[in-house]
Formats: sequence, C-alpha cells, structure tokens
Amino acid sequence: MASTIWKGHITFGLVSLPVKLVAAARSETIHFNQLHKADNSRVRQVLYCQAEDKPVPRSELVKGYEYEKDRYVVIDDEDIRKITPRTAKVMEILEFVRQEEMDAVYLESSYYLQPEEAGEKPYTLLFTALKESGYVGIARMTMHNREHVVVLRPGRHGMLLHTMYYQDEIRATDEFRTNGDLVKDAELKMAMSLIDALAADFQPEKYEDNFRETLRGMIEAKVQGEEIVAPPAAQELAPVIDIMEALKSSLAALKKPAAVEEAAEEEAAKAKKKPKRIRAAG
Repeated sequence: MASTIWKGHITFGLVSLPVKLVAAARSETIHFNQLHKADNSRVRQVLYCQAEDKPVPRSELVKGYEYEKDRYVVIDDEDIRKITPRTAKVMEILEFVRQEEMDAVYLESSYYLQPEEAGEKPYTLLFTALKESGYVGIARMTMHNREHVVVLRPGRHGMLLHTMYYQDEIRATDEFRTNGDLVKDAELKMAMSLIDALAADFQPEKYEDNFRETLRGMIEAKVQGEEIVAPPAAQELAPVIDIMEALKSSLAALKKPAAVEEAAEEEAAKAKKKPKRIRAAG
C-alpha cells in the first residue's frame, strides 16, 4: 500500500475537508551499482572536505547556500521551520479554471487525493462539481520544504493532484514555432487520413517497456554464463524528400493487412457457395 506523503485540509470558501496525498505513479527502472573493475567489489561514495583534506561523515554535514563565490550561509532545519507557511497543513483553493485552458507543460508530479473519513461527503461534493462543470481547482500547498501551486482535477473514481511548474521554471519558447504556410492542403488531408487509420482507444496497459524487459533478460543470461548476441543494427533512415509520397506509402502499408484479410473472407464465401461434387458410384 502506498504511503501517505501529505496530510491536511482543503479549503474553498468556508468549506474545509481533511485529505491525504499518496503518489499516483513512480518510474520503474533497473538500477546498477558502481563496482571496482579490478575485483568487482562495490565502491562507496566518500564525502570529502577540501579545506581539511580529509573525508567527513554524514553526521557532520549541514546545508549551505552559496551567496558569493566560495562563501556560504548555513541554513538549518529550525530556520526552515520558522518560515514554513500555513499551507504546510492547509491547501487553499485560489480559483477554478477551465481544464482545456491548462497546458500540460506546467504539470509536474501526480498524486491521488484521498478523503479522510470525516471529509468524505464534502470531498464527493467537490469531485462531482468539478466533473460536471469542466473546471479544475488551482490551489497552494507546502510539501517537502517547498511551496507548490497545484491542480486538483476529477479522475475516474476520485480526485487527482498535480504539482505545477512556476512560470519562471518553464523554458522560453521563442525558438519553438511552426510555419503553417509550409503545409499544402493535400498533404494535410493525407496526414489526417493517416491519423484516422492509426486512431485507437487509449489503453495504457498495452504499452510495455520493451527495453527494460530485454535488459532484464540480458542480465539473467549473463548470470547463467550465456553469450549475449546483439540484434541486427537499426536501419539508418534517410530524410524524407517527398512528404506526399511518404504519406501515400504509409497509408498503403496500413491498408494491406485489411485488404489481405478481406480477400481471404471473399474466397471463403465463394467456396461456401460452390456446389459440392458428388462422385458417381463405380
């Protein structure tokens, strides 16, 4: 069961409800350890004091902020505690905005927002109101020694919370642009046809991390002392010169399996219609 990351209250207007946060997702990967090449023994990270020219234990570490080159001010936990805002325990909804106005580039981490027993009715009320209105809540909260602006939105069964990047954390998009004059109507129509041909319902369970599984298989093979055989090198792709021709070929390739299947069905239907031949008795 996922552990609770934050507990407190949501407030909007004079309504208050107790909630808790749990992580909605986590990245899965295969981790490696650093080994000494000579004997395959594991190496450890050593923290070193340059001034005294010696290693130091973690118990002697403090936090410091470099305000000038090589000059630091020490910040301890008590300093942080003194300036912790009320949003450390209270998540205040500032406003509601249309969900379609939210650019996904602002969304950072995802959490499930769950009600405590005493807050189940107002939680359900807020969830239902958001779902039916098409709005999401913008709130402010403090978590992990940092104040966040967060988005509250209705999911399938309950509310989700997403921490947001601040405006100054989003990279400038001056060089990120498109020129619509480069696209011809015929090319756009063909591209739309290709999108329609590849369209499907969103089913996240059908997408798998193939590389992770291949990596795990390679590790197991090496443990068993088996030889690792490299797959054929990937074909190097040439730049597309004729976009229209590439789109036509893409559509043709997608239609081939359907055409083959259709032809097979037609042949089967014809075979059923043919009268059976009965051999004469000899």
